[in-house]
Parts: sequence; C-alpha cells; structure tokens
Amino acid sequence: MILIADSGSTKTDWRLIDEKGDIQQYKSEGINPYLQRSEEIRIQINETLKPQVNAPVAELFFYGAGCSSAHNKLMLKEIFEEAFPGTAIHVNHDLMAAARALCGHEAGIACILGTGANSCFYDGEEIKANVPSLGYVMGDEGSGAWLGKELLSAFLREELSADVAGRLLKRFDLNRDNILENIYQKPMPSRYLAGFSKFIFQNIKDPGLYRTVYRGFELFLEKNVEKYNRYGELPVHFTGSVAFYYSNILRQVANDMGIVVKNIVETPIAGLTLYHQKNITR
Repeated sequence: MILIADSGSTKTDWRLIDEKGDIQQYKSEGINPYLQRSEEIRIQINETLKPQVNAPVAELFFYGAGCSSAHNKLMLKEIFEEAFPGTAIHVNHDLMAAARALCGHEAGIACILGTGANSCFYDGEEIKANVPSLGYVMGDEGSGAWLGKELLSAFLREELSADVAGRLLKRFDLNRDNILENIYQKPMPSRYLAGFSKFIFQNIKDPGLYRTVYRGFELFLEKNVEKYNRYGELPVHFTGSVAFYYSNILRQVANDMGIVVKNIVETPIAGLTLYHQKNITR
C-alpha cells in the first residue's frame, strides 16, 4: 500500500491506495515545517493520522508547503520514519504535487493559490524553474493570507465601505489589539489571515473588495507567471481554494493580461492520486 499526502498550511488531504488501486481517504490539519516545530508535527501525526491508518504502508509520498529546503525535508522524513517504521518515505514540495496533478507528463506552468501562493515551470517530468513565493510577509500576492492582510489593513485604516466594515464587525470580534496579537504573537498567522478570504468571497459585490481581489491576481500573474520565458505558449493551471472559488475573477484577470488559464481545481489530491494509482497498478 502507498499513502499520499497533499498538505498546505491549513489542511492535509491523505489517500491510502492498496495493490488493487482501491482508495481510502483521511484528513488532518496542515503541516508546514516553516511554521511548526518538529515536536508539534510529531504529535499531530501520532494523534491524528496514525489512528486512522490501520494497514501497513510500503511507501509514503508527502507533498507539502514548506518542503522546498533540504533541512525541512529531512526533518519530516525522520518524523515519518519514526511513525511508520519500515516504510519508504518520499518528501516533496507542494509544487511537485501541483505540477504532477495539473500537468501529468506534459509541460506547463503550475500555480498554487490557497492560504499561500507559488508557481513553477514543469517540463512534464521535473520542475525546471520556480519564482520564489517569499511567504505571506514578503510575497504570496493573491493568496488567502494576502487577501486577509489587505482586508484587515483596510479595516484598521478605515478604508472599507461602512457596509463592509459593519458586516465584518458583526461576524468577527475585531479590534486593533486582537488583530495584531493574532498576527504577531500567536502561531500560524497565515492561517488566521487566510480565514478572512471566505468573508471577502461572500461580499465580493462590494467594489472595493472586488478591486482588491482583482489586484491580488494581477500581482500574482505579474510577479510569477510572466517571469517564465514561455508563459505565452504554455498552458497555465491553478490549484488551491482561492483559485477555485474566485475562478471567474482569476480567469478574467488572466484574459485581460493575455494569459490563457486551463485547469483550475480546488485541491491537487485527485490528480495526484491518479498519478500514483497508475504507478501502483502497472
């Protein structure tokens, strides 16, 4: 059996595939070694994942946010080897999950727009180029965290319309102190910020919020997709909750910029499962 994980900063989708290609599904909170200590991840796996997996696992393929560095890959590999002794462990960046799920074995530009944001040029087998996303503090334009940051900044500076500000206060207990505490003192600030994306989506008819989303996608395409030499001739694909739920605006922005967007899926786990399912049933 093989166990596959696609993990962002907010949630992790797991799939267990047996020798016949049959699939079992699990979910857990997101795992991101940039944002969590090793002990926190270890507890999460042992208390949340392991009780759900009641079969021996031959190989584990973990694709996750924050897994671009050799140090983080090794840390996760060691944690999984402790949890699943005797299992062959493969740790990859979530970009590889997006590329394999969206492009298969064809060349293309694979993008992630969820809690965070990222992109790559994939030649059909390997990632050949990657514009650094820089995370929610310095980059991640268009992501859920970026949208939440823009919303809260506008709220604190009294730049939102009275109607939107009123709805925001009615739904959330917000003031300057608790906003700054959640961002600068509490763990997982990107997850906190991204939590406001749903509110923006539900109020997208507000011209100011629409402009914010439009500008976020415009910045993402400018700073990411347009940096790849062949962006005008390659298919551009997206995965992630923000790309999926705001797909109409994303396609409009791309069209206005002369970029053709093909697949947009909420999560890469289905395509990723198919990718590995074909290998296990050969």
